[in-house]
This record gives sequence, C-alpha cells and structure tokens, in this order.
Amino acid sequence: MRVEANAFSRLDIAFARFLSQRTTFDENQRQQFEHIVMQVSYEQNQGHSCIQLDDKGRALILASGLAAMMPEQQTECLPLVVEQNRLYLHRYWFYEKRLAIQIKTLTKINFPAENLDAILERYFKDNADETDWQREAAKMAVRQAFSIITGGPGTGKTTTVVKILALLQELAAGQFLHIALAAPTGKAAMRLQESIGFNKAALPCSERVKAHIPETVTTLHRLLGAKPPSPYFHHDSDKPLTYDLVVVDEASMVDLALMSKLVDALKPCARLILLGDKDQLASVESGAVLADLTMALPAHTVELKKSHRFDENIKHLADAVNFQQHDAAWRILRESNKENPVLRQNLIDYVAGQQAEYLQLIKTQAEFDEIYRAFSRFQVLCSNRHGKNSVVDINYRVEQKLAAQKLINLSGLWYSGRPVMVTQNNAALHLYNGDIGICMPDKEQDGKHMVFFQRADGAIKKYLPTRLPHCETVFAMTIHKSQGSEFEEVLIALPDTINPVLTKELLYTAITRAKKTLNLVVDEAVFAATVKQRVQRITGLVDNFSSLD
Repeated sequence: MRVEANAFSRLDIAFARFLSQRTTFDENQRQQFEHIVMQVSYEQNQGHSCIQLDDKGRALILASGLAAMMPEQQTECLPLVVEQNRLYLHRYWFYEKRLAIQIKTLTKINFPAENLDAILERYFKDNADETDWQREAAKMAVRQAFSIITGGPGTGKTTTVVKILALLQELAAGQFLHIALAAPTGKAAMRLQESIGFNKAALPCSERVKAHIPETVTTLHRLLGAKPPSPYFHHDSDKPLTYDLVVVDEASMVDLALMSKLVDALKPCARLILLGDKDQLASVESGAVLADLTMALPAHTVELKKSHRFDENIKHLADAVNFQQHDAAWRILRESNKENPVLRQNLIDYVAGQQAEYLQLIKTQAEFDEIYRAFSRFQVLCSNRHGKNSVVDINYRVEQKLAAQKLINLSGLWYSGRPVMVTQNNAALHLYNGDIGICMPDKEQDGKHMVFFQRADGAIKKYLPTRLPHCETVFAMTIHKSQGSEFEEVLIALPDTINPVLTKELLYTAITRAKKTLNLVVDEAVFAATVKQRVQRITGLVDNFSSLD
C-alpha cells in the first residue's frame, strides 16, 4: 500500500517528524522512516488498524528504537508496535490484542442447558425441508458465553434474539438474568426497541418470563458511561457493568476501540451476543470487527439466510451487489426503475415532492410522532458529502425548491420544517451523533421554534436551536450515517465519476436501508465500477485469534 505524499494531513506529518527527531538516523533513513510513520497514521484514520511492512521497512522501523516487537514484555511503552509484518500505533495494537484475548476467554465459557431441545420446540416450528438457522442461533447463544448472529436485512436477527432472551430467562428458573440491550446509535437503539416491543407479546412463555425481558435499549456510549471530552468510560475492567448478558445490535458499526472497551467492561462470566450484517460497511473508525470475528470464530457464529421482510427485487439486487455480479444487478435495477424513467432529469423535483406530507402536517399542527413518521418514510442517501449529487448539493437544491414552492420559509437558518442531524455528541443533552430532529413551532410556547427529537424509548424531547450541538440539514444524508436505519422508500444518488468511496459494501448498505421502494440515480459505468470495488481493511485481529490457539 502506497499513499501519495499530498494525501497526508498536517497531523500525520507533524507526528512523523516528532518521532523521527528522536532517532539517530541519517537524512535518507529519516525521510524513509517519516514516510512509513505518516502512512500508518494516515491509514489508521482511513479505518485500518495497521499497515503491512516489507522486510526493508520492518528493519528500519525496528532500528529506530521507537518500536516494540513484544510490548507486553517491556516496561517502557513505545509509540509503535511491529507484529510479524504489521506496523501499529501502540494504542491500536493494544485494542486489537486485548480484544482477541478477552473474546477468546469468553469462547471457553459454556453453560449447561437441560431439556433445551424440548423448550426450543415451543419457540421454533420444525422445518423438515431446511435448516432452521434461527433455531440454530438460539441453541448456540444459550449454550455459549459469546455468540454472533449475522444476516442480511429481514432475516430475523432481532426476532431471534427476543426468543433467546425468553429462553435464557426461562432456563434461569427464577434466578433471572440482568440484561442490557444496546446499539451504536440512537436510531439503531430505537429500531431494536421497537422490534423487541413488537415481538415480545407473541412469545410462547409465561407472563413472568416476559416481564424479565427488557425493552429499553440504550446507546453503547450511554451504557458504558461516556466521559467527554476524554476517550474513557465510567465502566471498565476496574468498574465493570453489572449485567449478566449484553446484547449489541448493528455490531458492524462498532469500531475496534469501542468493542475493546465494551468487552473490557463486562463482568467475569457475562454473556455477549452481537447482532449485525457482516456484509455491511465496516465502522467509520478503525477496524472491521464484526467481519473479522465471524471469520475467526465460525463455531460461535450463525448466519441467518432467509429474508422475511424486504421486497424481493430489493433483496435480489442487494445479493447481486454483495456477490459483485454487476451485470445481474444492473438488470434488476433497470427493471425495477421502469416506474421512474425520468427520475434522473427530475431528481430535485422528485425529492421535494416527497417532503410535502410532513411539511403539511407541521402546518396543520399535527402531533410530532405523526410528523416524524411521515418524514422518516423517505430518505435520500449519498455516497459523498461534496460534489454533484452529494449531501451538500442535494440539501441546498431541495431547500431552494421547497422555498420556491412556498412549503418552507428560508428567512433564517432555523425555519419551520428544517430536518437536522446531530453531528457531535452531547451527553449532557442526551443528544448523539446521528440523532435526527425537526425544527417546528412549539404549541406550548406560543409558536416559538424548537427542535423536536424522538428518543429510543419513544419519548419526545425538544430543545432551543441555540442549545443544540452542531447540526446539519438532512433532506439527504451520507450512506454511512444511514446505518442502523430503515425507510419505506430510499433514493440513492451517486456521482457521475467513480471515486474511492464508492464500493460494493457502501452500495449494499444503501440498498438494504429500503424496505419497499428503491430508486438509484447513477450511470451504468459508475454502477459497475462501484460493484467491482470493495473495502479491504488491513487488520491483524484474525491472526491474533490464530496465535492464541
């Protein structure tokens, strides 16, 4: 992997120079050393936990005196770590190594489950023709301390986990487990909470068991007790969580550092269940933890394969993209988009038309939950923040169109109907990156503009616009920000030329946000190039598990 010099940030450059000044290298060696350090700093910010070194680079890094080969055996903490042919910043080597050790320890813990098959009969109907993967996932999760349940949208991950919670509480025979439910974002937490509430009533168990299945879902940061602006949490190995079981939904979004800190905070012999789609985009920050764990621990992973919810065309398109079958994917897309043959020419008109319902509800002073449902029905997803068909471009043009149609009044930043996404965490206000709110007149305050948010528990909170952390208008959002969300209808807008952001994982993630209707604005050449391009994160997590065997 070779990074062009103009790609490095000022921080990458300053960090490399800071370290090189502490070596005894000559000028030529120093320049080579600085470039390698800039590269590992840059790639860590691109989501890789390490970089690959050739023999020459490895020798140079070790000769610097600033890199350790076995840090766990050294009293001095050096900034760089070399493991085999991989170079890490020390912190990310620590996260990766510790996570592997901790999860390996979890995999050795098993629990007895008497008469499990008989109890499973009540929760899962027999299917003689094919394997019931939901039942297999439940059997695994009941018997093991660490489990991964993966699968695409609509395959029943949350339905399965609700049954697992009931099974565990039933098997506890009165010594009920203390259970925490969590997700990386508020939106994902809200979806999990809705799913559990919906599925709980139909469980074939006693009301007493149902009463001990929690419905409240929190974000991981709130669960661990964030201590902003520091990277530390209230709960860690010295002050662990009290829960017997922690369930994490949308685990593909959890980065290496956060997953390490979560596992670190588990009490001894606690269970951990991860739910997620291993084929989705990896986390924004470093690592591809869920994908790595499913690869490293097949005995602790069950993949659900049958979709029960999504439109068949959307499912077939997602599968074709995921398997990089670009010709088949384009045929499916072309057939399904016949209803909107002029969408490319009327993109902004179409998007503006989808906003009319919720804006009209605001004018008629409807209740916020009805307004929020109407807004959340449709969403534009973009690959890029800037350029043609980007988040900034579409948000600006949609605002101008709505203003021209007299549906909004752009007299100021905080106009009635402005949808916003929070981009900075604010624990004091209980607002987190990715939370979506709508600015509208508050009937209880003589029409003063407030920004309303719906919490994971369904509660509605409102704030003065001036109190909010940084927000952005969100008629369109990036595909990354859409993870953990679902919409009745999705419109995906891609640029006219290929760029490094466009990958099959990005497109798959965008497609699988749609439940019923999907439109994609893209040229065939860009579509094919996107499907052919895939994310390849460099990590050592899988190798770390192998080294522990």
